[in-house]
Amino acid sequence: MPAQGPTELSMSEATARPLAGVRVLDRTSGIAGPYCTKLLTDAGADVVIVEPVDDPGRSRESGALFEFLNAGKRSVADDTDLLGLADVLVTSDPADVGLARVVVTVTPFGVDGPWAGRPWTEFTLQAACGSTGSRGFPEDPPVPAGNRLGEWITGTYAALAAVAALRTGRPEHVDVAMLDCMATSMSTYPSVFAQMAGWPPVVGTGRRVEIPSVLPASDGFVTVTTNSATQFQDFCVQVGRPEWSADGGLARAVSRFARRDEFLAGVHAYSTARTSAEVLAEASDFRIPAGPVLHGANVADFEQFVARGVFRRSASGRFRQPRPPYLLGGRQAPPPGTVPSPRSDAVGWEPRGAPPQRDGLPLAGLRVLDCTAWWAGPAATSLLGALGADVIKVESVGRPDQMRYVSVRPPTEDRWWEWGPVFHAANVNKRAVTLDLNTPRGVSLFERLASTADVVVENYTPRVMEQFGLGWDRLREVNPALVMMRMPAFGLDGPWRDRTGFAQTIESITGLAWLTGSPAGPPLLVGGACDPLAGVHAVFAALLATRVRDTTGTGVHVEVAMVEAALNAAIEPHLEYEVNGTLLSRQGARSRLAAPQGVYRCAGEDQWVALSVADDAQWERLRHHLGWRDDATLALAAARHDRHDELDGRLGEWFAGREAATAAEEISALGVPAEVVIAARDMVRNPQLRHRGLFETEDHPVTGRTRLPTLPFRFASVPAWLRLRSPTLGEHNEAVLGEVAGPDELRALRGDGAIGDRVRG
Repeated sequence: MPAQGPTELSMSEATARPLAGVRVLDRTSGIAGPYCTKLLTDAGADVVIVEPVDDPGRSRESGALFEFLNAGKRSVADDTDLLGLADVLVTSDPADVGLARVVVTVTPFGVDGPWAGRPWTEFTLQAACGSTGSRGFPEDPPVPAGNRLGEWITGTYAALAAVAALRTGRPEHVDVAMLDCMATSMSTYPSVFAQMAGWPPVVGTGRRVEIPSVLPASDGFVTVTTNSATQFQDFCVQVGRPEWSADGGLARAVSRFARRDEFLAGVHAYSTARTSAEVLAEASDFRIPAGPVLHGANVADFEQFVARGVFRRSASGRFRQPRPPYLLGGRQAPPPGTVPSPRSDAVGWEPRGAPPQRDGLPLAGLRVLDCTAWWAGPAATSLLGALGADVIKVESVGRPDQMRYVSVRPPTEDRWWEWGPVFHAANVNKRAVTLDLNTPRGVSLFERLASTADVVVENYTPRVMEQFGLGWDRLREVNPALVMMRMPAFGLDGPWRDRTGFAQTIESITGLAWLTGSPAGPPLLVGGACDPLAGVHAVFAALLATRVRDTTGTGVHVEVAMVEAALNAAIEPHLEYEVNGTLLSRQGARSRLAAPQGVYRCAGEDQWVALSVADDAQWERLRHHLGWRDDATLALAAARHDRHDELDGRLGEWFAGREAATAAEEISALGVPAEVVIAARDMVRNPQLRHRGLFETEDHPVTGRTRLPTLPFRFASVPAWLRLRSPTLGEHNEAVLGEVAGPDELRALRGDGAIGDRVRG
């Protein structure tokens, strides 16, 4: 049982440093591992980095990214004497397993399997997971996402997994694979769509750009999102073309894409005649999700960030940086610490006893009420369920989770709402009830359930829970030990508080869209990654909050603004601009960190290989294999960047006559990163993902058997994550509501249509 009678001071200290006393060693470099331990540092853990001589991260470009990731940590040259004293070791070397109580390995493919040890860069992993192949216009080459987003996603998963493993007290190996993390986060479950639709043939290349999405204004770009029929109808009115909403060829997204030239000509005539602010103001009047497309030079000045104090000065004073993307009890984490001097710290850890151990999954015994919809919130609660929590999804027959409506079956078919692929993938490991929270009886039942719960999660716009009378003040009266996690798009205060936000909006505001696309073209949307990214940050924060609750006996209010989670993962362009005035922008398939790098067309229809030469030694092996006798200047990366057009032409000729899979394997065998650019839905067939068991089979009473993605990390003690299938609407009304309501009350509620198992209306 949690301790009782906390003081305000103890509560303040607990929420400021929930991981106080946790000792972490970090043997990683790059982004994924250091971001994992940055999240642990921000939560109060004592993190010590083990640095090689001349760590390249310190000297790369301005060094600002290294400072952002490692501020507040300590640095040593050798950790031999510390290994037996650490609670967590974060490493990229599988040989380190067993050197600490919890060992988190962060590798591109996992510690075993047919692809373990394969050469990689973020760019080639995007090709292998299907992200690149789904993005762009069909007449153009496929387009990778900018900003090494997969590494940030992986680091977030690794931090969550580390905190979850600590809860059991048991020795644990957590095997985090970057390919798994990217496969579950950087596209919207295309393999689940394909399976549930019967694997229809791909029409054309399969690449699409959302229409409408990024629009040119007279002074920049804005993004407009029409995820629902109502939003599209309102958008047609906004741009002065209401007749479009009655045009069947434009009202449907697929056929609208086919007529994109016609449609966008009319939309651009509207948007280019207005400033960004004017387009956004009119979209707000129609309650259409929209946002500016910002970049490294102006993101910190976004009015919502300024009003909420999101950015604060680094300890060195060199730049502004975003705070950790969560608030516990309304309090920010302490300010960032200083960046450690290399290999200079005396750590001084003393031996201590082992913590108590408990069996079962990390969150076994926790009950979660899930008041979420769409993707970010359901992805978060699905993670909680996979880790062992009893998650109860709360919907209503009049307004279920609208991801049920993104269905592969038409509304003319019975129970068509049960055929939503995204709903299935983001809602496994849950039970489901229906409650009408617009009625006093529905609210009463919810409060009775809340009295039995440990956590309530919601991701509505901020006014909704208050309108139900179920805000934080009321819920903590009902259950003083409750953790309430709120996931608004933009936060619970500020001028954007009540605006609707989807992943597309978030990508644009944080600068991710600005970095994606070709230099000559407009910014492009990444395609959804901000939803799961926010969800994983939210679960990390929820685990911190339950740790505080268990320590103090008092419930905690948690706020995780979706835009702030994405902002942390998109921060590198801002740091570079703040420190040296360089505005990073779109490079297509090229990179500042590798040359040559690109997607190269192979023999056959729309077959491509992604190649990324990350260092001079890789270039020498590739050049020798291709039989090229180049002048000595190309041995250096700077010259290869300068002559990239020439190298692209020569590589294009080599790839053109070869089958993609054969060419990728041939180059990969040299130790040079190369992968086939696959269709996103084909990730379910990847031999490494199959070996790791990323996909488990759901057996559903309506849709049958479907392979769904599970957690992108493995615990050595857990053979498989998928425990339950996704629930049908109201499936568990009797079992769950029957705990807090008698048979007569349930009969009356069913008779009134307040609870049920079929969509109403």
